[in-house]
Amino acid sequence: MRNIIASLLSIAMLIGLLCGCGAKGQELTEEEKNTIVIWHDKEEAVAEALLAELKKSVPDVDVRLEHKSNLTEALKMVGNDPKAAPDLYFFAHDKIGVYAEMGILEPITELIPKEDLETAYVGITLDAATYKGEIYQLPVYFETLLFMYNRLYMADERVPGTTEELYAYMSEKTHGGHYGFVEQHSTAYYSAGWIHGFGGYIMNGEGDVGLDLPETIAAMEYHKKFVELMPGESEYATVNTLFQEGKAHATIGGPWLVSASRAAGMDLGISSMPVIDESGIPISPYMGVQGVQVLKYAAENKTDAVKKVLNALMKPEVGISLAKVSGCAPAVEACYENAEVISDDVVMAMRETAENTIPMPNCPEMDIMWTVAADMLVNINMSGQDVKESCEAAQKNAEELIRKMQ
Repeated sequence: MRNIIASLLSIAMLIGLLCGCGAKGQELTEEEKNTIVIWHDKEEAVAEALLAELKKSVPDVDVRLEHKSNLTEALKMVGNDPKAAPDLYFFAHDKIGVYAEMGILEPITELIPKEDLETAYVGITLDAATYKGEIYQLPVYFETLLFMYNRLYMADERVPGTTEELYAYMSEKTHGGHYGFVEQHSTAYYSAGWIHGFGGYIMNGEGDVGLDLPETIAAMEYHKKFVELMPGESEYATVNTLFQEGKAHATIGGPWLVSASRAAGMDLGISSMPVIDESGIPISPYMGVQGVQVLKYAAENKTDAVKKVLNALMKPEVGISLAKVSGCAPAVEACYENAEVISDDVVMAMRETAENTIPMPNCPEMDIMWTVAADMLVNINMSGQDVKESCEAAQKNAEELIRKMQ
């Protein structure tokens, strides 16, 4: 199956490159050079705010935002074909490696000086945007998981500062269908924070698999006692329903959970992640960075217009506007001098949590790891299998699947 996927990706890459190369001899009109099409998959409020800011900053460029519900697959098929592909696309950083390997992306530093990027951005967002030493994304905003609690049950002074305090609270409050704390304990994206807090990893930025590391095994062993005080089912719907219906006092969730909780009338509290007593490191979740990537054809044939759009997106006004409409945490450091941004507890909680986050790996092999790690977590947390044996078996499975993929 992986060989088939790899073959399809190679075909898509070849189509994209051939289409892109074949079009380079065609001279664009001034109107075409000044038209920038951006694909995205964002909610309407974000798209409208983004377009409004661009129209104000670069009124001389015809910027067109086009929503694509299956953006990643569409890009694989169109490559650099100027008749079908966008000029830029607005998406998460974790797919950068796929398109960089296809050869369809232009490094941002070919259009914006690297020193300007390093001066403007929250540093970890540029780390996320980097693949094999090249920065391929201009960050716009980032997201992290947050520790959330219902003030009706958990008073501010009872918010656990450490995981042992959290465990004590869970032991006290978990009974009669109510839970002190719940999370998606057997989903890799959520459990990664515990693994990172022990110094382990699912996959690092260099593409190394870390499921059988002593640190990863220790994290899984330690995490099990918390899992035992949570419901057996840990999928998204169950966990969020328990929290929003007041049957769970606290959870770890994304910013997307905030609006639903507040709409339900919850007095929602947000706090920094508990520190893991065993390591002295907070639970350290993944960070996802949303931003724009530039296709090579556009970079080479619409250079001036692309540069204008990129420079406009670097203005603090863009991040501030997005923070207002959707609670996005801006990637531009100067945004955190704005009073409205500073007063947003969700945005500032993500900014604080970002200091201990790990950017999601952006190499193509990470697609395999989500499934392998999830299977490992189910074996450990739900089937009661031996932790060390499960981690070692998952490591072997991952390495074998990656070899087949390559």
